[in-house]
Amino acid sequence: VLLHRRLIAHACHALAHTDIMTEEKQETVVLVTGGTGLVGRALQAVVAEGVADGSIDKSEKWVFLSSKDGDLRKAEDVEAIFAKHKPTHVIHLAAFVGGLFRNLKYNVEFYRYNMAMNDNVLSISHKYKVQKVVSCLSTCIFPDKTSYPIDETMVHNGPPHTSNQGYSYAKRMIDVQNRMYNQQYGCKFTSVIPTNIYGPHDNFHLEDSHVIPGLIHKLYLAKKNGTPLTVWGSGKPLRQFVYSTDLAKLFLWVLRSYDETDPIILSVDESAEVSIKDVVSYIVEAMEFKGEVVYDTTKSDGQFKKTASNAKLRKYLPDFKFIPMKEGIKKAVDWFVANYDTARK
Repeated sequence: VLLHRRLIAHACHALAHTDIMTEEKQETVVLVTGGTGLVGRALQAVVAEGVADGSIDKSEKWVFLSSKDGDLRKAEDVEAIFAKHKPTHVIHLAAFVGGLFRNLKYNVEFYRYNMAMNDNVLSISHKYKVQKVVSCLSTCIFPDKTSYPIDETMVHNGPPHTSNQGYSYAKRMIDVQNRMYNQQYGCKFTSVIPTNIYGPHDNFHLEDSHVIPGLIHKLYLAKKNGTPLTVWGSGKPLRQFVYSTDLAKLFLWVLRSYDETDPIILSVDESAEVSIKDVVSYIVEAMEFKGEVVYDTTKSDGQFKKTASNAKLRKYLPDFKFIPMKEGIKKAVDWFVANYDTARK
């Protein structure tokens, strides 16, 4: 009889625990690592807009992390963050990043720091039974020697460019881990591969930034000081650029509607590919710069092209409209000029 009572008590406790767990699961908590960076800020804006117009449920809780919330390279910090916020969904944007010349100098650190961050986020997401994780990769992970356009099936077909191999291999391993977590535990972990991102709240550092924010800052100073604009490299390399707000909208779609473990390229169409010289001309126009533009060809160009196919994205979203490059550059330039004193630089 005593054993029978204990079994009933145990069953009731388990049922109550199940009810609590069910109630907890009803609250959606989306945790965004790197939540104050370029894409994180764009997500904040898109989510706020969605809540305002009713397209995003007000009951959803969005948590945008910054580096002040913890060091994602440390498992104990990530554990504490997850214990505090109890996320049901994770968008993993945080990374140790930099431009071409910083990558060349610190390949070991780019590999080790990103591997640690990614492993901690994925393993602790599994531990906390997170329903879905969407991680952010980069087109630089693709093989250096490849045919174009590149697509999602080609990620592991050869070594990446040596200039950023540390970062690239660490990012590739997210895709490998996603597959293993799915196969072994059934986790819904996936990843996206955006092409070059730009927009407000970028890092505009003169040396450690990506091409567009670096050029915007250089041109701002050239105009202010009445000096020529010096562009590193020949200006010939070709790139596809995606505006941060467009990417944020696509991240929301992936979080809610994309069910594959395989990565998906988030990019403008191939026809929207531009040269660095084109980018310079757009920034010159937006900044109303009348000075001389000089190309320093003693500096490396990096990869000549990384043309990516967005055929998979277009299969899902044939009518998605991207902000035209000129318009996006104007928005980014205007934001930087208006926020010069507080912008990351």
